[in-house]
Parts: sequence; structure tokens; C-alpha cells
Amino acid sequence: MGKIKHVDIYCDGACSGNPGPGGWGSILKYKNHQKEISGGAEKTTNNRMELTAVIEALLLLREKCDVTIYTDSQYVVNGIEKGWAENWRKNGWTKPDKKPALNSDLWEALLAEIKKHSHRFVWIKGHAGHPENERCDELAVMQSGKYSVGG
Repeated sequence: MGKIKHVDIYCDGACSGNPGPGGWGSILKYKNHQKEISGGAEKTTNNRMELTAVIEALLLLREKCDVTIYTDSQYVVNGIEKGWAENWRKNGWTKPDKKPALNSDLWEALLAEIKKHSHRFVWIKGHAGHPENERCDELAVMQSGKYSVGG
């Protein structure tokens, strides 16, 4: 059995209006290899795009990896690192205030994907000159523009 591969994943989502046209972008880095992926949706929210960016990147991993996921979304980081998503799921996708937890379909998908890997989520400040985060933002905004009126 070889050593488990370490992969860094950088993710960002963007939305023009909330809801509105949105996009997501991710960068996967393994050793000196780098892959960029992106996509979007016509009517979505920023949080859905942030979650989708992480899920789509994880779906590309073909084996168990040690993954560090960098995102400027506190919603995503706290949802996993503080156990919010697990608790929402245990409570039938209901938050402590008895309101429904939003994006349960994406949280379910994310929880399934991260279970396959050793992982940690790291929050990075958005629009602060972090090269990979800036590039992910460019990809997300570009995708969002494809779904905008006249885009």
C-alpha cells in the first residue's frame, strides 16, 4: 500500500443576485499538477455554488486522499468543521431554531464525498490577494456570466 496522496483543493462560488445566475470554480493541486474546473446554474444562490465547487472537486478524486479544502465560505467551513451539517441531518435537516436547513441535497452529497477521504477545511479571506482563491473567483464569475441576461 502506497502513501496516501495529499491534494489541495481551492473553491469559490459566485452569484449575481441571490438567487440569480451563479457560477463556481475549483482548483485541485497534487504535487506539481493542477486542474481547474468550473460550472454554473441559471437560478441559484451563492451558498449552493460554494457547496457545488467543493463537491465537484471531490468527485474528481479516484482514490482515498488526504485533502485540504480552502474556501472563503464560512458557511461551508462551519457546516463541516463545527458539525452543523451532521447535526442538521440527524435532526431531519432541521436547524435548532426548527427552521429547515437549506441546501440539504448538497450537504448530503458533500458529507458522502468527504467520508471517502481524510479531510480538513480551511477558511481563507476572500478577495485578499490569495492567488488560487482569486482564480477560483474569476472562474465562478465567468460561469455566472454565461447565465446572466445577455451573457
